[in-house]
Amino acid sequence: MNRDDRSTILVVDDEHGVRQSFNMVLKDEYNVLLAGTGEEMTKIFIKNSVNLVLLDILLPDSNGLDLLANLMETDPNVEIIMVTAVNDVQAAVKAIKLGAYEYIIKPFVVDDVLTLIKRALEKRSLKKEVAYLRNALEKYHPFEAMVGQDKKMRKIFDLISTISQSDGTVLIQGESGTGKELVARAMHNRGPRKNNPFVVINCAAIPATLMESEIFGYNRGAFTGANSTSIGKLEIADTGTVFLDDIDSLDINMQAKLLRIIQEKEFERLGSNKIIKADIRFVAASNKDINIMISQDKFREDLFYRLNVFPIKLPPLRARKGDIPLLLNHFIKLNAQNSGKPPKIISEKAMKVLIDYHWPGNVRELQNLVERLCTITMDSVIRLEDISPNNVNKTEIKDMTLKEAVGVFEKGYIAETLESVSWNRKKAAEKLGIHRNTLLAKTTELGLNSLK
Repeated sequence: MNRDDRSTILVVDDEHGVRQSFNMVLKDEYNVLLAGTGEEMTKIFIKNSVNLVLLDILLPDSNGLDLLANLMETDPNVEIIMVTAVNDVQAAVKAIKLGAYEYIIKPFVVDDVLTLIKRALEKRSLKKEVAYLRNALEKYHPFEAMVGQDKKMRKIFDLISTISQSDGTVLIQGESGTGKELVARAMHNRGPRKNNPFVVINCAAIPATLMESEIFGYNRGAFTGANSTSIGKLEIADTGTVFLDDIDSLDINMQAKLLRIIQEKEFERLGSNKIIKADIRFVAASNKDINIMISQDKFREDLFYRLNVFPIKLPPLRARKGDIPLLLNHFIKLNAQNSGKPPKIISEKAMKVLIDYHWPGNVRELQNLVERLCTITMDSVIRLEDISPNNVNKTEIKDMTLKEAVGVFEKGYIAETLESVSWNRKKAAEKLGIHRNTLLAKTTELGLNSLK
């Protein structure tokens, strides 16, 4: 095993012989650091990424229990095993309450200590995995596959396969809804980090005042309201991939800090001077022209070049119209699987309109439309009149007969009016300027009764 991949254990004991004994036992499987005093321990701990501490409870310059509390405050992820020659039940109980994994008494059996260390490190790994899963659940996306046969998309698929094996930074640019996060996930899932965390940071959704604490984490007391220590998304993402969505939303100061992290591969939590190593691949995305932002002094040029090692530009859906039928059928099948109902069919006229449509919201808009159509259409076939007027532009209306255009508008308008009054038909009829019985007949004719 590469030394960089091994867990690091810090042995803290004032007896030279004990330190050397631990070193001999552990050095074949772990990176071992040694300290004889509390002060020496603190300096080593701040400068190194430590996974587990074997901590003597009686040191010449410090109380081990006080050091335990300080270590847990500095890094809640670290596992600590207290070591002492005194069998003190009260001290043992206090150590466990403060967060120690276990309490062992000298002399000890080597195999027992090795087993204890292994279990403690497994617990640490599990805590990190739980934190990652919680983060992943917040960003759950139901569409896990990329769909496309267009020549432009096939080139992107080939590019993803090639650069997924690299650790270089990636900048994905494209309009909203083109699938930038899917590209990032595809690269992660095909690369050597696939079994490690994929953490999404939505730069546009996090207020600037909270961005640093969200990304870096913070120690208790770092700012008003920081009542406990919290790890940030970068710590959760260690050994994995961070996807920085809407990177153009970061302010200039935060851009500078991000640049340092990418270059130096380390950072500190807010309120702490402990260096935390960051073995992370960064993938960023933007729906804006960053070159224009650079010319306006809104984006750092050095950060752009640092991110743009592997550039990917996603085409809008209107530039790959041949994929629209493929995507429609994919989403219809996906909706059928989720609902447990047979998949619907799209009529020829409806398909033509959807292919000709401009799709300003791209694939995301198409997916949302399919979900809506599969819900509101009672027939097994989705026809032209089932499509909302919001999804038909003037050019498309011009290609319809008057009856078809009126039917499309009428159904969408009545549905939106009903929704605006929480399906109170009396109020809806008043807003529409028609009799309630006329509205009942219309909702039955247009298949709207099932929407309530």
